[in-house]
Amino acid sequence: MSTAAQAPYTPKTSTGRITNFVDERVGGSGILREFGRKVFPDHWSFMFGEVALYSFVILLLSGTFLTFFFDPSMAETHYHGPYVPLNGVEMSVAYDSTLKLSFEVRGGLFMRQVHHWSALLFVASVAVHMLRVFFTGAFRKPRELNWVVGSVLLILSLAAGFTGYSLPDDLLSGNGLRIIDGVVKSVPIVGTYISFFLFGGEFPGTAIIGRLYMLHIMLVPAMILLMIAIHLFMVVVHKHTQYPGPGRNDRNVVGYPLGPVYAAKAGGFFFIVFGVIAAISAFFQINPVWNYGPYDPSPVSAGTQPDWYIGFVDGALRLMPGWWFNLPMEWVIPMPWGDNTLSFNVLGPALLPAGLLFAVMFAYPWIERWVTRDNREHHVLDRPRNAPTRTAIGVAGLIFYCVMWAAASSDLIATHFEVSLNDVTYWLRALIFFGPILGFIVSKRVSLALQRKDREIALHGRETGRIVRLPHGEFQEIHAQLDDYKRYALVGFESPVAEEGIPNELGIVTRKERLRSKLSGFFFEDRVAPAKPSELAAGHHHEELTAADENKAVTH
Repeated sequence: MSTAAQAPYTPKTSTGRITNFVDERVGGSGILREFGRKVFPDHWSFMFGEVALYSFVILLLSGTFLTFFFDPSMAETHYHGPYVPLNGVEMSVAYDSTLKLSFEVRGGLFMRQVHHWSALLFVASVAVHMLRVFFTGAFRKPRELNWVVGSVLLILSLAAGFTGYSLPDDLLSGNGLRIIDGVVKSVPIVGTYISFFLFGGEFPGTAIIGRLYMLHIMLVPAMILLMIAIHLFMVVVHKHTQYPGPGRNDRNVVGYPLGPVYAAKAGGFFFIVFGVIAAISAFFQINPVWNYGPYDPSPVSAGTQPDWYIGFVDGALRLMPGWWFNLPMEWVIPMPWGDNTLSFNVLGPALLPAGLLFAVMFAYPWIERWVTRDNREHHVLDRPRNAPTRTAIGVAGLIFYCVMWAAASSDLIATHFEVSLNDVTYWLRALIFFGPILGFIVSKRVSLALQRKDREIALHGRETGRIVRLPHGEFQEIHAQLDDYKRYALVGFESPVAEEGIPNELGIVTRKERLRSKLSGFFFEDRVAPAKPSELAAGHHHEELTAADENKAVTH
């Protein structure tokens, strides 16, 4: 080997020398080379995850600005500032610093609104991203753990939103904390002790704002960053899912490499998201805390609603009756040290609906895997219509959540539409039981109908609206054949069949297996099988004959 071949590479520019120095010590070029070759498919629905990531980055940037001016103290002071209606009013230092940030710091109100709007967008995009993953079956093996990470990320986003929403110590956020205090105190035996410890004394105490501030700027963001890092790591390890199409299968990924195509598109999309949030923040006011005034535990205000993502808890509390068929929802439980009260009309709606939603969400990948006995890796997504029962379950859960969410504004619904508040509550109580059932039935029927329509189009082509009269007098509509790509999207899916219970080695069908068989029937008894190649060939031959007859009709 020659001496020239052994000579180390020496960059000619200062930038190159710095880059080479860093690369020789950390090996960054190999990492970038490997990561830059990762292929990502291109589809509009994948943007929801990117919106969540970019809005979180904007949250960090705007939140850093706000921390320079916000003082999370509950010490008492009097306001003396440019907002005249509150001049001389007693308030906490936290609320006073919020007003100063809004009216006296240059760009402070704009940054507050950027932070608030990006928080709402972050929670919304995480939720919609989770819905997309669920409806398309992207949670299946090997991504079950990534689904759990996403579920934890959704819970953390709710926690981040609530802790930040409570910091200004205004009347609106104080009412939200009052609800939390009531829920905590409804826990038998230990509830009052937990409340006393959490608030640093009798509600509202003197410590809750500072404690929420530490959670909001340190613990919760750190956990969100950890979950995002784990999520992105798993996306790279497992490779990205893709929608069905010609040439796409579970062994490849069809799309663009990360560098430079996807990176350039992602960078541009970040600035689009940033620009949209900035425009909304500049032109649409949100959370005008000066209108609410400082928090005072003595008055009770009407017409207050929490931010949308936490509204389902408030709505469940509003829907819960104090009595159920002459049965009180509050019980006195005798204990050796005295009587304790169990307020199920507070504890039940605050914990059970949210617990049910999140329990089903966490467990669903394993439930479906057990029912289907499908242990294969899946990298190609399902169209929601091709998994009708899963789609119906998702719609039912969404309706269940939305009814509770709407109930958080039951008083505003009553006043805006000039109807009885009691009637609104009764209708919402009925909807929370019958709405998910009706949504399940309708969405499953619609999915099956769309499957039948897809099958008909795949076999006979799409309708053209042209009616011809054949030589023997018959009138017939002419159908146009699909290209291979569109036809594959209509027939390239699996349609499992319901399974009977499988006996064990002793020839006994266990109770667990019988349950699995019933759930299999529930999932797959109603199905539309995809068109087979022989059926496609027969349908195509029929259309060729029809076209020939059309030519004869035109000739004659």
